[in-house]
Amino acid sequence: MSSSDFFWGFGEISQTAIAAVYDNIGNVFNYSCIVLGFVGLFIWLKKQHRFSKEEEAARQNS
Repeated sequence: MSSSDFFWGFGEISQTAIAAVYDNIGNVFNYSCIVLGFVGLFIWLKKQHRFSKEEEAARQNS
């Protein structure tokens, strides 16, 4: 048995294991990234709205 046989076998096992993981995950990762992106967007927009109100109030008071 040479080292190339070992590495070919290791590659085949790794490829099978990785394919099984990717097949089970499906689009869950993609959907969770999209949802987290929108949640972050709405949090940022809410904070930006609050900061804009505070700035407007500070301008009116000075």
